[in-house]
Amino acid sequence: MPRIDTQPSQGQQAFFVTGTDTEVGKTFVSCALLAACADAGFSTAAYKPVSAGCEVTPNGLRNEDALQLQQASNIALAYNEVNPIAFEEPIAPHLACANLVAMSKGQPIELSSIHRGFSALAAKQSDVLLVEGAGGWRLPLGQNNNGQEQFLSDFAIAEKLPVILVVGMRLGCINHALLTAQAIEQDGLKIAGWVANMLEPDMPFLEENIQSLQHLLTAPLLARIPKAHSPESVKTSFELQQLGLIK
Repeated sequence: MPRIDTQPSQGQQAFFVTGTDTEVGKTFVSCALLAACADAGFSTAAYKPVSAGCEVTPNGLRNEDALQLQQASNIALAYNEVNPIAFEEPIAPHLACANLVAMSKGQPIELSSIHRGFSALAAKQSDVLLVEGAGGWRLPLGQNNNGQEQFLSDFAIAEKLPVILVVGMRLGCINHALLTAQAIEQDGLKIAGWVANMLEPDMPFLEENIQSLQHLLTAPLLARIPKAHSPESVKTSFELQQLGLIK
């Protein structure tokens, strides 16, 4: 797909946050990073282009992750700016979309609309713009109106966004992290850093697993995120200078 000219404004740093799987804490980590950036004096915005598993409200569909990202951003954002594509069913977005299309209640997802949403947020000129993916790196979005298969990673590739990889620390995480990192790098993108998110604080050989990942991944470790009740409580875990975020 040809690149769409929606580069962040000069001085803005944008990152794509992905995970080794679904439910590894991408939103928690993203909100903690946004809080850390705000404390360091940066203006922040977040984008969750696609979500599924949304609640029906009088104002439309609302996704809990997107609401948290909206609240964690320190510039004012409308919900639809944060999460323009939302599905009620808690299933893979391309399946939820296909169900609506089959019932003539929706249209295929188009990457161009995701790029437009990103461009609109970039135009707000926040210092830091985080884009949170859904699921893992190679999330399918289904076919567009021209019958082309699409993946959310296509968006990050077209925008040339550096990637922050959230690794859920649990059995199997080394394999998942290495395969994800390999796919990202083969797609031509830089991994800006990775985050060790403690899903299981009592994980056997936790430190040894982290040390193995530090040895095997080429990207720096940005943070070790302990099990916590709120992203705000772990915001000091990040080494922002590793991302080039220096005031």
